[in-house]
Parts: sequence; structure tokens; C-alpha cells
Amino acid sequence: MKKILAAVCAVLFFALGAVAQDGASQRCASLSQLRLAAGKVVAATMVTAGSFEPPAGAVAAGSDKSFYKTLPAFCRVAVVSSPSADSDIKIDVWMPATGWNGRFRAQGNGGFAGYIDYQGMGVAVREGYATASTDTGHTGTPTDAGWALDHPEKVIDFGYRAIHEMTVTARVAIQKFYGHAPRHSYFASCSNGGRQALMEVQRFPDDYDGVIAGAPANFWTPLLTSALWNAQALTETPAGYIPSDKIPAIAGAVNAACDAKDGVRDGILNDPRQCHFDPRTLLCKGGGSVSCLTAPQVTTLQKLYEGAHDAHGRAIYPGFLPGGEAGPGGWELWITGPGPGRSLLFAFGTGFFADMVYESASWNYRSAALGAALRAADAKTARDLNATNPNLRTFEEHRGKLILYHGWDDPAISPLNTIHYYDAMLRSMGEKNVNAFVRLYMVPGMQHCGGGPGADSFGQPGALRLGDAQHDIQVALQGWVEKGIAPERIIATKYEDDNPSKGVKMTRPLCPYPARSKYKGAGKPNEAASFTCVAGK
Repeated sequence: MKKILAAVCAVLFFALGAVAQDGASQRCASLSQLRLAAGKVVAATMVTAGSFEPPAGAVAAGSDKSFYKTLPAFCRVAVVSSPSADSDIKIDVWMPATGWNGRFRAQGNGGFAGYIDYQGMGVAVREGYATASTDTGHTGTPTDAGWALDHPEKVIDFGYRAIHEMTVTARVAIQKFYGHAPRHSYFASCSNGGRQALMEVQRFPDDYDGVIAGAPANFWTPLLTSALWNAQALTETPAGYIPSDKIPAIAGAVNAACDAKDGVRDGILNDPRQCHFDPRTLLCKGGGSVSCLTAPQVTTLQKLYEGAHDAHGRAIYPGFLPGGEAGPGGWELWITGPGPGRSLLFAFGTGFFADMVYESASWNYRSAALGAALRAADAKTARDLNATNPNLRTFEEHRGKLILYHGWDDPAISPLNTIHYYDAMLRSMGEKNVNAFVRLYMVPGMQHCGGGPGADSFGQPGALRLGDAQHDIQVALQGWVEKGIAPERIIATKYEDDNPSKGVKMTRPLCPYPARSKYKGAGKPNEAASFTCVAGK
């Protein structure tokens, strides 16, 4: 009898599931008639479980196509939004057919965008979120700014308008599909996505309840002016260029000088501001070799650490902190490149000035005067691209919560920039007010958004999700927004060979800035329990 009842229940369960699926399919199809203020629905289709395939050549689609086989059934709404005559903003909204957790979590973009983040959307929908992503108004690789040439409205779309259009569109679609708005809305992204996050908080404080901004490129114009400083320093003379085979010697000298300052030798500088490494210690005594630097190379290295200045010596942007030189996500990728003019920052800096600021494909970075370049960039694009307003009172009044994080070893965006923005908030709003809704986590040994020798996985976008507030920054944010539980320390993890299947290499606590983690003097240095959070200035 029990077997018969179980079989009947199973049949009813699957039958009800089929009915729910049919109902979701009908609701999804009806979204093709959705009315949008600035957009038009071009497709509204139910995607069956495991059947989604990213468009051929899609950027950030993910190299492991088997990932998409794990996705549940979802309603996919594709929209083209045109808030200006020259706008062509493509937006995808995905909504789980069943098991929606009542939340909306949006995806951001890195670099110059130009893509829809299908993998990020897949992670979200698999976890029960409704989600959305946008190409921000153009199609291309994240290092390509050619689309901006003679298209000022597209620059505005990229700067802030497309993310807001995506958010409004997604909320309308969610309301229509489920019959009610999401209980809470979240945005989490890194780099340019961190800039997008702060732009939302500053310009559209009612869009999201919880926001995570990682390594934000929010001070866009001086950041990319500093990319010109780096390019000029590295290519002013052939002798001054620092080739890839000398990067390990620089990293080794930095660690030899500073690694022990935090109480444990582990290849990680707990706070690189305490490291006062002198590049002159690497000067070759005789003939050149990969273990030392020539005099012109020493001068170049000093400039990279020093940071961009104009002709009058005024600081434009912070320099790079010691510690992030080596590794696949280090200086070779971002700063020096495998050859002169072949780094990511070189591509971003020259693309920005040629296509957005001076609007001339023939513009030459070598002759640029930094002070004049920054003034031109500010006049042309600062309003649309910089997200530097430290007064977030309207977001606070919305009861929003903001978490910032930045790797101390970041070779793309100086971590000092995020600290400067946080300090500006303190000056503008007062420490008590800021502490009520903002947290900043500085991550020892982490490079740009991830990677590096430090513990670099704590549930941030693109990292392994661990699903608990102690280890997962997104879960911690939700607990803060929905339950009022303010996050304190977060436990970050480093996996062997950066592969979770190979096991845990180390764990470290991330402390809310200005607190910092400190080795207790006893215990295993690769375990978070051996560290404590201590007050900092």
C-alpha cells in the first residue's frame, strides 16, 4: 500500500510540475508584448533545463560549455533599449521557471564591456535568482573602445545609462512574469563592474538594496591617464622597458625586503603600505642579467611605484603597491606586457584617449602631456564615466547596503584609490553614518578581482560560492540587507593551483577596514584561526 501511495504521489508531483512548467511557458511567451518606456522585446522564450547555448563567439560565455547543461528551466527575455537615437542596448533577463527565491541579482561588465555575461547569469539563475545583463550598448571585446569613436551617446550608455535601463527593464519583466516585484534587488561586480556598482549607488540609489563593488574603476579619467604614464615610462627608451623575464627578480626582491614585516613569511604582504622597497637595490653591478635591472629599468620601476604626476609634480593617480608583480595575473598581463605596448592597461589607456577623448584613431600617446590629457578627459567624459560622489545619503535613506573590496596586490587599479574613496565618504558623511551601511575589505595577496598568492575566493563575482555568511560575501550582504546582521570578518580561501577540486591551500580572515588581520604568533600560518583582526587607523 505504501508503495502504491508513493507512486501516486510521484505521479502527482511530476504532473503538477508539468502544469507549473506549462503555466510558466505561457507567462513567458506573453512577455513578448511587454511595454517598455525605451525598449522593445525581441524575444521571450522558455529555455528548457540544460538546453541553453551561448551565441557563437560570445565574450565571457565561459569555456566549459557543460556548465550550461546544469541550468534549470528559465524564461529568457531579450530586449533592445534605445533611450537615445544612437542607443542600441541589448539586455537579457532570465527568470527561473520554478524555485524563484524572490530576489533579483544583476550582472556587471569588465573593461569596455560589449558583452552579455551569460555565465554570471547562469550562476545566478541556478541559485534561484532572477537576473539580467547588458552589453551596455555595443558589441565587442572588453579591450576594444573603437565603438565610441564619434558616438557620444554610446559613451553615456556605457558610462551609466545602460545599467539603469537594464535594471528598470528587468524589474518590469519580473513583475509581469511572477505577478510581484522582487523582495530585494542586488548588484555585484568588479573592476569596471565595480564602477558600474558605484554609479548605480550614486545616480540611482533606489535601484538596488544591496551592492558589492570590487576593485572599482570609479575614478576613470585619472586611472586611464595613469595608464598613459605607465606606457610612456615603459617605452620612452628601449633601454627602459622591463621585460617579462625580470619580473620574478622584482617580486623576489620585494618579498625579501618586506614579507616578514607582518610577522609571517608566506609570500604575502599583509599591508603593502608598510613596504618601502627601493628599486635601486636591484641595480646591476656588472653586466645585465634577468636577476637585476639596468639603470634605465630602475628609473622605470620607480615611476611605476611612484604613480602618475603632471609636469608640475602634482599627483594624478596612486602608483602600484609592491607585492603584485609576479604570476599570470600580475604585471606582465596588466602593466609591462609580453612586449612594449602589449599590456591590458596600454590597450585601455590608448583606446580611451584615442576613441573617447580625442576622437582620433591617429592620436599618439607618446606626445601626450599628462596634465593636458587629464583636463581633456575630464571635460569630455568625467560626468558620464567617473563615479566619485562620496555623499551616499540617499542610498542610506533607501536602507541600502554597500560592500567594497579590493586586492592589495592589484596590478590594474591601485587599491589606494578605493581607500581614498572610502576616506572621502567618511569625511562627507561621518564615520558613524558610513559604518551603518558601508564595509570595505582589503584582501592581502589578491590581484585584480582574484588571483595572486593570497586567499582570493570569498564568494565574490566569478569566485566559488560557498553559501554561508562567514565565507561568502554575497550571502553576508543579503544577511545585512534582509536581517540587519552587519558583516564583520569574512573568511577567504585559497585553493591548490586555484582549483577547488584539489583542496584548500590556505584560509585568511578579511577584516572590515581600517582593521587588518594579524598573525597571532602561534598556530598554522595557512589557517584563518591563527589570525585576528586588529584595529587600524
